[in-house]
Amino acid sequence: MASPVFYGLHESLQDVISHRLGWSDLREIQVRSYDAVSAGRDTLIIAPTAGGKTEAALIPVIDAILKTGLQGVACLYISPLKALINDQEDRFSAFCVPTGLDLRVWHGDVPRGDRAWTDGEPPHILMITPESLEVLMGERQLARDLSRVRFIIVDELHSFVESERGVHLKVLLDRLAATARSPVQRIGLSATVGNPEQVLDWLLRPGGEKELVSVAQPTREKRFSFHVEEDWSGRVKAVSRLVAARKALVFVNSRGEAEELGRALRGRVRSLFVHHSSLSPQMRREAEESLAGQDSACIICTSTLELGIDIGDLDVVVQVGAPVSVSSFLQRMGRSGRRGSSPYMAFVLPSSLDLLVCAGVIESARKKVVEPLVPMKRPYNVLVQQVLLGLVRHRRVTVRRLLREIGALSVFREFTPGVLPRLLSFLEQEEYCVRDGDFLMPGPRLEDQLLRGQGKDLYSVIQGGGEVRAVTPEGESVGRLDARFLAGRGRESFSLGGKDWTLVKRDDHHDLVVVVPGEGATGRAFWTGGKAGFSAEVCAAVQRVLSRGRTLLPLAPPEEERLSSCIAAFPPLHARGIHVLETRGKRNVDVIVFSFLSREKNALLAHLVRAELGEKTRVRYDDFSLLFPGLGKEGSSDSVMSALRKIQALGVSEMMGMLPPPVPQAWKFGMALPPDLLKEMAALDSWHIEEFIQVFSTLPLYRVQGPPGQFPLT
Repeated sequence: MASPVFYGLHESLQDVISHRLGWSDLREIQVRSYDAVSAGRDTLIIAPTAGGKTEAALIPVIDAILKTGLQGVACLYISPLKALINDQEDRFSAFCVPTGLDLRVWHGDVPRGDRAWTDGEPPHILMITPESLEVLMGERQLARDLSRVRFIIVDELHSFVESERGVHLKVLLDRLAATARSPVQRIGLSATVGNPEQVLDWLLRPGGEKELVSVAQPTREKRFSFHVEEDWSGRVKAVSRLVAARKALVFVNSRGEAEELGRALRGRVRSLFVHHSSLSPQMRREAEESLAGQDSACIICTSTLELGIDIGDLDVVVQVGAPVSVSSFLQRMGRSGRRGSSPYMAFVLPSSLDLLVCAGVIESARKKVVEPLVPMKRPYNVLVQQVLLGLVRHRRVTVRRLLREIGALSVFREFTPGVLPRLLSFLEQEEYCVRDGDFLMPGPRLEDQLLRGQGKDLYSVIQGGGEVRAVTPEGESVGRLDARFLAGRGRESFSLGGKDWTLVKRDDHHDLVVVVPGEGATGRAFWTGGKAGFSAEVCAAVQRVLSRGRTLLPLAPPEEERLSSCIAAFPPLHARGIHVLETRGKRNVDVIVFSFLSREKNALLAHLVRAELGEKTRVRYDDFSLLFPGLGKEGSSDSVMSALRKIQALGVSEMMGMLPPPVPQAWKFGMALPPDLLKEMAALDSWHIEEFIQVFSTLPLYRVQGPPGQFPLT
């Protein structure tokens, strides 16, 4: 017998669910979500991929629109990816079309004429990205239709929380609430996170009621296999064997790796595609659609396919190299076993150390230890964007009005009172704005740097630059290339998206290159950027495995032997704490600090130790350790131990004073920030020194003994 919630739905919605979707009832997560949303609460719905959370948000929203006859744009669906909107459009249409509701998609890949609407005929539901919403809210005639919004659904909420895009999203939600005629409910959809209550608080509107909806998933047997191949050709062969005659996703950890593996597998694997953020929408869609049929297909992809894009049934998910976080592992694992079969994930790894990391990741997932999300504390970069947008929107605005509008945004309310006046003074000094009595207007530097091309640079906080568009002679987009890749010699032919291309023309003025299909490419596209490090939770899990001396996972004898040898190469370690080891180098004494803090925190620790020991101190770091080569004679570890103890006693302001000055160009609007605000933002939101102090100050310090020689570090 169906639930009372199902029978209480609007008749046409019941019909869609019963006859078009073929459901006889709602899932538990959908019933609970309906109750929460119908009660007017801001709701966070957490479920794995294919857990029914999209419908859990849609059903109460559409039911309310149908029952109350809401007019105008009643619901905004906000997504972090245009590709996810394109994927979800059919799912939304399945509900909207038969119930007579209008649906429209608005983002940069949709032609202008297709996304706008005529006056008085707005859609009931609008699917949009934050950046496109910023554009829409600047178009006065269309923006008026947003005053009737009652619901906002934010998909993949976890991808926003820690970033500047998340701050921008919160600003947009506040601005929408300020112009809405009625309270606007917020509904977030997310994968598993380590601190769901805090994430819900981040989404919550001021004064709103809230509810977290998370339903325990039935335990299913999960299958893993591990294939350690130290040479590249061995890894290529292993992937080829695993995906042969199967529907498969192969996850790698960077765009460059995706291109390299795609090129190596060409000719070995049928129906092979590459999928990452620098490929054109059309190429990504072709890849996604390849898995819709009955035949085998394989997509080499990055995190772009971690999010909720529906790619149907899979036979296997392959992970090349260890996953960088527990959250990422769960998202990727969730792609397999979606239609009743047991999830199967195969790991193709370059070393025994990667096997050790995988053991830590899977053990953490089994214990439900997932990375918490930490929102930004001093998002001054977004503050600058909103001030500049205010200047552009008004063209001429009083200081008082600008202060009032910016001050009303909840995300900026915790700033000290002098921050905004200090910023306005700096912007005037740097000619981003000019003053006329009590009025401010856009200045020459703002006009020159950010208002070219219809001011598109102002709509987004995403740092651009350094990439060049690649198009065919017919104007068809192929993707984006790193400018430094193109600057290298011998880059006239290259592989991109699993295909060979030949460069025939460059237009540096418009950051554009023209390419045609080619053969026998001499290079592969790459993108510069730092190597993604493992999360702090993954690093801590590795330390726990090492301290135990074994993994809790059942491994086959060859992998068990490999892992045992890897563990034996480390000195005896405690499950928690910093371990300092002195070992004889080629000429001098080396000191190794086993911290297991993560690459990000070890980078900070390296700066701080150098500040204590002297700038001439050499130090290298990775995810698990810091190495001080040739530090001195025996007993050199004493000075390192002393420096670590001093660092444990530092406060925020002292630590900030020891950090190198930030580079303004690292932030999109960094050049428009006063140096003191830039330094504070970098310290708290890039270095995360408050979180570092909270962890590092409580860790015990140990001096350990170990065999001389090399340790298996990342």
